Amino acid sequence: MPVKLSRPVLALIVLSLLALVSLLCFMTLGAKGSWSFVLPFRGRKLLALVLVAYAVAVSTVLFQTVTNNRILTPSIMGFDALYILLQTAIVFFLGAGALTTLNDQAQFGVEIVVMVVFSGLLFRWLFLGEERSLHLLVLVGIVFGILFRSLSQFMQRLLDPNAFNVLQDSFFASFATVDTTLLTTSTIIVIAVSLVAFRLGHTFDVLALGRSQAINLGVPYKRTVVTILMLVSVLVAVSTALVGPITFFGLLVASLAHGLVGTSRHKFVLPAAVLLSIIFLVGGQTVLERVFAFDTALSIIIEFLGGIVFIFLVLRRAAR
Repeated sequence: MPVKLSRPVLALIVLSLLALVSLLCFMTLGAKGSWSFVLPFRGRKLLALVLVAYAVAVSTVLFQTVTNNRILTPSIMGFDALYILLQTAIVFFLGAGALTTLNDQAQFGVEIVVMVVFSGLLFRWLFLGEERSLHLLVLVGIVFGILFRSLSQFMQRLLDPNAFNVLQDSFFASFATVDTTLLTTSTIIVIAVSLVAFRLGHTFDVLALGRSQAINLGVPYKRTVVTILMLVSVLVAVSTALVGPITFFGLLVASLAHGLVGTSRHKFVLPAAVLLSIIFLVGGQTVLERVFAFDTALSIIIEFLGGIVFIFLVLRRAAR
């Protein structure tokens, strides 16, 4: 008698196969010359893309879990604007050469610390007090985003045009030129975050029920939420440091993951989101490199599709 697979399991199997095909195509298509050079060269870039895909997917799903809202993402709440503000401040106060001369590890560490502190102050007020409405959450994210962008634009207007040209490259996500010098540090950080998140895994489904239900079921709500938000901040810092800000990518993969697996259980949603993220990033970059020869930026396509998904989710929620 044939074994009938459930929808979540079947979806994960299909996504795993597609992700594997994407990885193999990225490593082998159009390869010329010595494999001893091609494999390490593409392998470092592939590892960076997988790390970004994993960090974006996990941070978005966990953020939506603790906020109990599938529209909000760390990017919508102002993280990307904060990243741009940090880059602008470095050039404004230290000069145009600072982005290239500063130690990458030190700059990476500063970005993580600032994002963790910002998230700790902001999210503690937003999510640990009384229950907030969706409109307030989105409004706060927009306000902080506008504040950070306004400060960035003010400093940018005072910059030398040559310095601004150097700075402008960091405003958009670039999957073609991944900073591979941070791979070792990023890998260690992502593994450490994953271990902590794994220990909290039994609380994810309970937190998704809401604050009151989680407390009634015995979850130490305040401590758990603060820990998860810190983990989200670190993952966002890793992804932005490697490729730059990506506003709607997390929303895109998280929404598709929920739709494909047909359940809210995190043991299915999290791997589905990660696999979708790998398929989009690795597969998309492979198509652009081999078919379009870099004529199109992958981040533009991702932001366009993610923006459509965001508008659709907002309109669907408003229609209820």
